[in-house]
Amino acid sequence: MGRHIMGRTSALLVSVAAAAVLTATGFASSPAAGGDRTTGTTTSRAAAGHWVNTWTSMPQLTEPGNMPPAPFTQPDQVFADSTVRQTVHVSVGGTHLRLRFSNAFGGAALPLTAVSVALPAGGRPGSGAVQAGSTRKVTFDGRASTVVPVGAQAVSDPLDFELRPGSNLTVTLYLADGQASDDITSHPGSRTTSYMVRGNHLDDADLGGATTAQHWYFLSGVEVFSKSGTAAAVVVGDSLTDGRGSTTDGNDRWPDQLLTRLRSRPETSGVAVLNQAAGGNRVLNDGLGPNALARFDRDVLAQSGVKWLILFEGVNDIGTADATEAAQQKTAADLIAAYDQIVVRAHAQGIPVYGATLTPFGGNTDYDDPNGYREAARQTVNRWIRTSGRFDAVLDFDRAVRDPRQPRRIQGTLDVGDHLHLNPAGYQLLADAVPARLFGKQPTPDFGLR
Repeated sequence: MGRHIMGRTSALLVSVAAAAVLTATGFASSPAAGGDRTTGTTTSRAAAGHWVNTWTSMPQLTEPGNMPPAPFTQPDQVFADSTVRQTVHVSVGGTHLRLRFSNAFGGAALPLTAVSVALPAGGRPGSGAVQAGSTRKVTFDGRASTVVPVGAQAVSDPLDFELRPGSNLTVTLYLADGQASDDITSHPGSRTTSYMVRGNHLDDADLGGATTAQHWYFLSGVEVFSKSGTAAAVVVGDSLTDGRGSTTDGNDRWPDQLLTRLRSRPETSGVAVLNQAAGGNRVLNDGLGPNALARFDRDVLAQSGVKWLILFEGVNDIGTADATEAAQQKTAADLIAAYDQIVVRAHAQGIPVYGATLTPFGGNTDYDDPNGYREAARQTVNRWIRTSGRFDAVLDFDRAVRDPRQPRRIQGTLDVGDHLHLNPAGYQLLADAVPARLFGKQPTPDFGLR
C-alpha cells in the first residue's frame, strides 16, 4: 500500500475570510462578495436548503515522489508563477458552491493569487480544457486572492453556480509567488489527471501541452448549497477506498459506484458520498497521512452535512505489524478498541456508523505470512465487526469479494495482481454490498448508553 511516512497531525483551524460579512444563511451580504448579493430571492432559497460537502479529498503531507514535477518544484519553492488545473467528481448538486483549500501540512503560508471554477470540456474528468462561457472567478471576502496560514484551511465565498449531481467540476489556481516550502498539502491518490503550466493561464480555455500529474494539490473540498433533505455519507479508509486498481479518470472506485447506485433511486438521490481515504493509511498509527483516530474530527465531523459514516480500514495495521502471534493478537485487540472509540465519537454527534469487514490478502507478498498470524488477526477483527453489535450496520465486504474455494484470497477475476487490491469489477461488488436502505429517511437515532 505504499511506504509509510510520519505526518504531522494538523491543527483543525479554519481560515474563512468572509466570516465578517456572513449572514445566518451562509451567503455573503457584502456587494463585493463575488457579485453574490443577498436578496429576497436568495434568502428564500437559502431557507429551503443548507451547505453539504459534495466532494472531498483527504489532505496529506506530500511525499518527495509525489511532489509536482520539475520545474514546478524548486528548493523551498513550489508552484512559483504557476497555474494548476484540476477536476473533481461531485456527488450532489446545488445552486451555490464554495471551495475548501487546505494547508494542513504546509511548511509555509499558502498564497492563492487567483482561483476560478468551470465545467470541463465535454463534462469529462481529467480534462485540461473547459466549456466556453462556464468560467467563474472565485473570491475570498470579495477579494481575488487569499493566504492560507500554516496548518489552516480557507473557505471561499459562496458562488452562484449551478452544479448538477454526479457531474465534474474544474478548479484552476494561479500562484504568483508559489509556496515557500518543500512541505505541501496534496492528495496523491487522485486517479485523476491534473494540469500545470508556468505563468498565469487562469482564463485559458485549454491547457493543452501542459505538464500533467495524477495528484490533487491544495484543494480539499467542494460544498454546495442544496435542498434541506440532502446529506453526506463519509467513507474513512485506505487504498481500497482511495481506489488503487481503479481507472485513471474513470471515477470507478467503490464509493463512486455506490454514488451511482444511490443516485438511481429517488429516495437516496440526495446522498453525497465523501471519500476520505488514502493509500497506506492506518487506524492506529500514522502512515500515509495521520492515523484514522487522529484525523477523525477533521475528516468526518468538520465536513458539512454529514449524516452517516462508513468505516473500512485496518488491513494496513495488520499488514505492517510484526508477523508474530503476540503482535497480531495485540493489533487485533487494539483495532477493536479503536473501532469502538470511533463509534463512540460518531454517536456523540448523532452519526450512525456502518462497519465493513476487512477483505482478504492471501498471497500478497508483503502482508500474508506463512504461519497465518495476520490472517488470524483479520478473522478476529471481522468476527467482532459482524457480531459485536457496536456498528449500526455491517457491510460484509469480505464475503462480497473472497474466493469461495480459498476464502483467504480475493477472487482471481477481481484481483489487480497483488492479491490485495481490486479492479473496477471488484469495487462494483463492494458498492453492491452496501444496502441503499441504510441511507433512506430514518428517525433521528437515539444511541443512549451504547
